Amino acid sequence: MTDQRLNRGKEWLEQVLTLSGIATTVDTQQPAGATAANYWLTIDPTTLTSAQRELLIGSQGTTIDSIQYLINASLNIHAEADLQAGYTIELDGYRQRRSIELKAVADDAATHVRETGAEVTLAPMSSAERRQMHTFFDGDPSYSDLSTESRGQEPDRRLVVKLAQA
Repeated sequence: MTDQRLNRGKEWLEQVLTLSGIATTVDTQQPAGATAANYWLTIDPTTLTSAQRELLIGSQGTTIDSIQYLINASLNIHAEADLQAGYTIELDGYRQRRSIELKAVADDAATHVRETGAEVTLAPMSSAERRQMHTFFDGDPSYSDLSTESRGQEPDRRLVVKLAQA
């Protein structure tokens, strides 16, 4: 079943790229140690112009986030449970670079909250990035004194970092 889910994602993304007039291939992988059906679909940047790469990533990652949202919604809504999966779309190392940036934002927010005791409200970010931030704080023991929550409505939904309740 894993290959079927992986192939569905790859075929969907390649078809979207083709329909967009972008001729390239997609590499697939499942991260080591992944416990659920989570797959990375990496768009091959070697056949793309810099303008095509910029277009696919978009300003502040909006386009790549939108494509990622669409693939997850399209392939998972009304799909049987054994065909559902989570897909992350990567291009030109964007997701890896952005993860490092988000970790730095998390570290800065944690320092500020600890020094002042006041909660910190971060800039709006996509639901995928907010989820990643929640995961940083929930999964790292060095943040055990802090908690996070999301507040507001899209597109102005924000992550709040605060001291954990004792």
